[in-house]
Amino acid sequence: MSSSWNSVGLEVLYQVIGWIAFAAWSFSFYPQVVLNYRRKSVVGLNFDFLVLNLTKHSSYLIYNAALFFSPVIQKQYHEKFGDKEMIPVAANDVAFSIHAVTLTAFTLSQVLIYERGNQKVSKVCISITAVVWIAAIVCVIVAWPKSNWLWLIDVFNSIQVLMTAIKYIPQAVMNFRRKSTIGWSIGNILLDLTGGVLNFGQMGVQSVDQHTLVNFYGNIGKTLLSLEVVFFDVIFIIQHYVLYPVKRDENGKAIISERVAPLIRPLDKPEEDSV
Repeated sequence: MSSSWNSVGLEVLYQVIGWIAFAAWSFSFYPQVVLNYRRKSVVGLNFDFLVLNLTKHSSYLIYNAALFFSPVIQKQYHEKFGDKEMIPVAANDVAFSIHAVTLTAFTLSQVLIYERGNQKVSKVCISITAVVWIAAIVCVIVAWPKSNWLWLIDVFNSIQVLMTAIKYIPQAVMNFRRKSTIGWSIGNILLDLTGGVLNFGQMGVQSVDQHTLVNFYGNIGKTLLSLEVVFFDVIFIIQHYVLYPVKRDENGKAIISERVAPLIRPLDKPEEDSV
């Protein structure tokens, strides 16, 4: 017996919450892009975060697209968790992943064209990224002979969970060292937090309809993703509004107390606050 919804109302609610979460998470990329464009600078935005984020979203896209579109992998999922269990990936998950990879890559392109001070990608970040992708290639080689595709995409799901856990750390540490969040968009964080809460809520709706918690541990990556997002976003909100609030002059412009040596040329106007 194939899986299906027991309640039409809950199915509609599931879709509505999912697409609102998609909108919140998708729009969360734009405040940072707009902030970079307005300032013509990426000073204050941690490059390690961007590189790790690209690896995270690329891995999540592989997982979501494979499980959503592949009948073979769906069959392996049902063999593992039961024919009555619903696939824990929705269309909005796939749409979000595609959008996230695109916007993260675009933000990285801004690093190449805008003033960036003395910031650069760290050797630690480069090493982590290289190790992760080499390990992923090895897993593809291991899974190929026996067609262990569900295991393989679970590996990519685990990668995105790992990347989510560590990608925020460089930015949080950078904010702490600068005693400032200028250059790091709080709009990004508020929308990211909204998406994380709604994403968890969407899984809860499916769990209530199916009378099971399988969708939580059957897609443990999505569960942990939501929890990690909420945890780190709360940290960034505390940094921005409590620990390092922006001081403004009489014209409403942010007052910068630090000095960052520019790589290209100095700015002749004060940096604007987060979008």
